[in-house]
Amino acid sequence: MNTLLLFGMPSGGELLVIGIFIIIFFGAKKIPEIARGLGKGIREFKDAAREVKKEIDAGVKTSDKAE
Repeated sequence: MNTLLLFGMPSGGELLVIGIFIIIFFGAKKIPEIARGLGKGIREFKDAAREVKKEIDAGVKTSDKAE
């Protein structure tokens, strides 16, 4: 049996239940704060990944010049 099929994306009804649970559990005022924090975290991760990529590219360019 293919185990990947057991862990599929939630459908519309499941997303609705999850959304209602989040509103009840966290409250409507807390959700924007959570989303803002999540957005900042994603932005910091992307910035860090971009910085690492720049460093790798710079290292490759300097090693190409050395050869």
